[in-house]
Amino acid sequence: MKYCFDTSGITNPLQTMPEDIYVSMWKRIQDFIHSKQIVVTTEIYEEMALIDGDLGECIKNNKKLLLLEVGDSSWNWNDYVKNTATIIHNHHDYISEYTASGSPKTICLTDISIIALAKTLNYPVVSMEAFLPINANKKRRIPNVCKIEGVDHLNFNDFLRKEGIRF
Repeated sequence: MKYCFDTSGITNPLQTMPEDIYVSMWKRIQDFIHSKQIVVTTEIYEEMALIDGDLGECIKNNKKLLLLEVGDSSWNWNDYVKNTATIIHNHHDYISEYTASGSPKTICLTDISIIALAKTLNYPVVSMEAFLPINANKKRRIPNVCKIEGVDHLNFNDFLRKEGIRF
């Protein structure tokens, strides 16, 4: 295991770099899945399982490799539960499910789940969300919470660079 992916870490690049054109790149991503270098939470997996194409099939066919579930003795899920509760407490006023407007432009509980997983495993989060400058709107995104919680954040291109994937 090396990376915790948010759904946007896959879906946004797929929109601009489709599988039928960037065949070898997406094959490399499938290799990461097959080698259990990418892990996700239940919430993220459910979103990723909706992806079409060969990558979507790879995700659906490799649920056991991708998904770390609460209660599975192969990892420290107790710390994950604690980290999730702490992050929710620390960022409660910014989480869309708890804000009066329910704004989709701020962090949501699914995002919190992947950050808590990354914090538990000490792995970076890969997402395509951009850092939101601190302002009076009380909005935060994955990179904001990652920074505050001491979790590394990478976008897809950072991930490709870190892995030395070139085309």
